[in-house]
Amino acid sequence: MDAIEYFSDLPPFLSDLEAFIRLESPSRDRAALEKAALWIDQAFGPGLERQDTPAGPLLTWRGGSQRGRRTLLLCHYDTVHPAGALSFQVQGQRASGPGVYDMKGNIVMLRSVLRAASALGRPLPPLTALFTPDEEVGSRASRAAIEAEAERHDAVLVLEGPMSNGDPKVARKGVGLYRLEVQGLAAHQGVEPELGANAIVELARQILAVQAMEDRELGTTLGPNLAAGGTATNVVAARAWLEVDLRVWSAAEADRVDAALRVLRPQDARIRLQWSGGLNRPPMEPSEASLGLFRLLQEVGARLGLELHPGRVGGGSDGNFTAALGRPTLDGLGLVGEAAHQPGESIFLDQVPVRSALLLELLAALAQG
Repeated sequence: MDAIEYFSDLPPFLSDLEAFIRLESPSRDRAALEKAALWIDQAFGPGLERQDTPAGPLLTWRGGSQRGRRTLLLCHYDTVHPAGALSFQVQGQRASGPGVYDMKGNIVMLRSVLRAASALGRPLPPLTALFTPDEEVGSRASRAAIEAEAERHDAVLVLEGPMSNGDPKVARKGVGLYRLEVQGLAAHQGVEPELGANAIVELARQILAVQAMEDRELGTTLGPNLAAGGTATNVVAARAWLEVDLRVWSAAEADRVDAALRVLRPQDARIRLQWSGGLNRPPMEPSEASLGLFRLLQEVGARLGLELHPGRVGGGSDGNFTAALGRPTLDGLGLVGEAAHQPGESIFLDQVPVRSALLLELLAALAQG
């Protein structure tokens, strides 16, 4: 039996998928995360290591053989959807539900792949799988563990969903989150407005300065997407604030923007500016080693009838951290679907056999060294 035929038996996959999806796990719901972590422990145990973090349980599975490239698999089990927002449904060739695409369905796929390796006699390299509880909120509690494991491995595979056409991801933008506090002077708008220093007016000037730092040709964007200020219509605004989303393809661009933001000065000398924040995820820049990992996947995919190309995407993942350490990293090895983070989040069931076979055969190839 070949791998695609093996994975074409979907009822066992769907049974596991429904059980896991029904255990909703919003990022900041500790009780829900505990229940989802218990499912992972039962599905991948025995021997799963558990580390309690402020964000929830971080789980580590180790297995495979002693031969081949030491491979780290990155998974997260938190989702962006609040509890009760969505329900699990199967309609035709589509399964939908909270986190089914990003990325609980891919964790269920990994379990199927490990079972298949035993059933079909496929070799596995030395494997570590991390299951983290806080990817959707920045991985602050998990980052140190991700980076420590990456340093001990030869290759990193990220089980996020692929591009919409099924291509893996070799590059992701870095993500920066900045906050600007503007402190002005209050005054009565009708009686003595000249004594005030309007923080909202100054904020408007700073927004234009921030926008001027964009370089769309290089893919550098700055989104001043949250702002507020003032206390009442008849009071000169003494305070305002702004939050900015930065996206960059390269570390050099991140450094340029960071330096430019921090030297901005107010036009009104009575006003004070204070920037905080910075780069939350470094860019996932492709290296020769990571492109070599992609070419290996491309060869494996060709044997399964897939024509794969290197994809680039603006959103970040935990692969950004490992790539920045110089570890060969390949992202987008999960199931094909659509509408991540949206009410219609789904995976395509007719693609489950070939995508599962792709991961299985890639791991078998990595076991060869």
